[in-house]
Amino acid sequence: MYETMEALRQAALGCQGCKLCQTRHNVVFGAGNPQSQVMFIGEGPGENEDLQGEPFVGRAGQLLDKMLAHVGLSRQENLYITNMVKCRPPQNRDPEKEEVAACIGFLRNQVHLIRPKVIVCLGRVAACALIDPAFKVTRQHGIFYEKNGFLMMGTFHPAALLRNPRQKPEGLEDLIALRQLLDRQD
Repeated sequence: MYETMEALRQAALGCQGCKLCQTRHNVVFGAGNPQSQVMFIGEGPGENEDLQGEPFVGRAGQLLDKMLAHVGLSRQENLYITNMVKCRPPQNRDPEKEEVAACIGFLRNQVHLIRPKVIVCLGRVAACALIDPAFKVTRQHGIFYEKNGFLMMGTFHPAALLRNPRQKPEGLEDLIALRQLLDRQD
């Protein structure tokens, strides 16, 4: 267990724990405010993220930033965002169980250092890994669950909202519910 975010980041940058390291351009560690109450966790970096070394910087990230701004949240100020795996799976496929297992220690250490009040899982892969293996995003999105001392919610991955724009209002409602929860806790 690393005691600082920088020490953890340096360890992740040198990771050779699974085959994803062979095809990556950059380790995509995470970004945002490490003192925030909210942590967003996606499944893994995409092409733009791999090239830039930052999570959620492509079209999906731009959509997420707009939705967050609508509810008064931003990755620069009051949330931290990362992924289950820190290296891009080829062709943006779902991370394999072995890849998640190789990276889960980094994620656990990030959660330990940040100590968020709320964890938001972006998409099915993260929600199934962290909330419930049988999680169904279309049915269970926006519901808060208490697990391991954290409030957790699964919602639509922003890339899925780009593919299916009819679900954008539901995704936005989930973020509104998150904002309301945070307002009640203050």
